[in-house]
Amino acid sequence: MLDNTGFTVLIYKLQENCAGIKQAAILDMIYNHTYPNKKVWTVYQMTRVAGEETDSLNLADFKYKFKRSLQTALKNVTINFREYEDNALWIRIAWGTQYTKPNQYKATYIVYHLQTPYVFISSLRSNLPLLCQALVHASNYHDIHEMELRSRCLDSLKDIVFKRYSQTFQTYHPRPLQERNVAPEKVDPRIIQENKREKERIQRVNQEVFGNGLQPKIEFAQYKLETMFKGEPEMDILTEKEPFRCVVKFSSPHLLEALKSLAPAGMADAPLSPLLTCIPQKARNYFKIKERKDILSASCLGS
Repeated sequence: MLDNTGFTVLIYKLQENCAGIKQAAILDMIYNHTYPNKKVWTVYQMTRVAGEETDSLNLADFKYKFKRSLQTALKNVTINFREYEDNALWIRIAWGTQYTKPNQYKATYIVYHLQTPYVFISSLRSNLPLLCQALVHASNYHDIHEMELRSRCLDSLKDIVFKRYSQTFQTYHPRPLQERNVAPEKVDPRIIQENKREKERIQRVNQEVFGNGLQPKIEFAQYKLETMFKGEPEMDILTEKEPFRCVVKFSSPHLLEALKSLAPAGMADAPLSPLLTCIPQKARNYFKIKERKDILSASCLGS
């Protein structure tokens, strides 16, 4: 398997040998489709005007309108399309400027599932408005907005927005816990029974919150806290009207599975805070926590 540096060198060699930009771009698309987790993907959702009828999207029309919209706004840009069996259209864009050729080594990737309002975009800053305008125009939507949901695992992002993850909330029937053959000496049997009931409660609550399947793979969740400092009136500490601000970020190779394991491992109370468990339901892993009517709340719980 090639890393990013090795693949860049390969593309360069292809161009040196007159393979052409188009052939190199196709090879680049195959590589990134095979290894999509090498990029950070951000989810965007397109919307229509209330009451507007939904028209069936024609792929050929989408490609034509998308390409024309970008090339009209920016002369030096190359666009490649590739369709895959899961009804996903992959788009590769190499950006230039009015005076420089497109940079083939820093291309942007877009994954759009036809007949859905969701778009997955790899890291992009400077030309994002142009890209969003082209997407909305080509897909016959009215507007587009970021969902505050990002991850390296493209498949898990799709599972979240398409509601394909297993969070069933089924009736839970706990299995009897295996007891040791010999009870520890000088331990009250009532304590053993209480511990057993508590473990069963934790298993039941954890099942209700997370379901029984593997969680979508999200590497981090970020919370921005913005609240007024509450202290004793006579203490002259942070008495200004400006709110107290901080950022808390939880990270893990598989954050939701890590959260799921906390209560059974005895590292947290069950159930966990909804601020941590609402990520799949709310389809976001960036949150802003602020005060609302003297109650600390978060935007993820208010919608």
